[in-house]
Amino acid sequence: MRDSSKMALAPQKALALKTALVTGGAKRIGRAIVEDLARHGFAVAIHANGSLDEAHALRASLAAEGATAAVVQADLTDASDLGRLVREASAAIGPLGLLVNNASVFAKDTLETFDEAVWDRHFALHVKAPSVLAGHFAAQLPAEATGLIVNMIDQRVWSPNPRFYSYMLSKSSLLTATVTMAQSLAPAIRVNGIGPGPTLPNDRQNEADFRAQVDSVMLKVGPGLEDFGRTIRYMFDTPSMTGQMIALDGGQHLAWQTPDQMEIVE
Repeated sequence: MRDSSKMALAPQKALALKTALVTGGAKRIGRAIVEDLARHGFAVAIHANGSLDEAHALRASLAAEGATAAVVQADLTDASDLGRLVREASAAIGPLGLLVNNASVFAKDTLETFDEAVWDRHFALHVKAPSVLAGHFAAQLPAEATGLIVNMIDQRVWSPNPRFYSYMLSKSSLLTATVTMAQSLAPAIRVNGIGPGPTLPNDRQNEADFRAQVDSVMLKVGPGLEDFGRTIRYMFDTPSMTGQMIALDGGQHLAWQTPDQMEIVE
């Protein structure tokens, strides 16, 4: 049972801090989120592990535009090091008001080809790290402030299929974690998720594969990179919203057939 003392209404004019930590922020969707937030007045800590060169180049680019950004490094599969990550991010840009759990892995497996190492990596990145980071984020939030956590999930949690077994189950767990985090951390911290559809080709796809995937969704268009930062800012500016996932997927989760049935390369 949750502590009833935490159920009091949040102050109507609590401080919303425009300081963000974005995990996996150096490339792809993470980079787009960092750029959007920085260009809308957020100070941003760019987390990277193997993409430090890209992270530092992004920080320099944003600094040249007058934005405040810093680079923080950590292996998110090492949960014991995540407290340091949050401390370094808040030391660099100030107490954090926004945590975007964006870092992800998308390895191909099935139940029949189950590999324990693949399973463990997916659950470490998609469930354990966001959970541990959420706890450290909550601990550093000033008493007078409100916070927001945004978890990057996947539209497929609403339309499951047997491909990418470890990925599918770990992202489904992250959706459940999003709801339970929202319950646990209210009223000071809100927690929401985004469920992307086809956004960028992955390493297994050529342009024709990706185009076929996009053409298969209801709207015949996937999310633009600019959609992610804009949606996060909508969540940030909407203080009544928590425990929700918004699918940015062109209606992919509404299709009668899933990609495995349509033989689409993912």
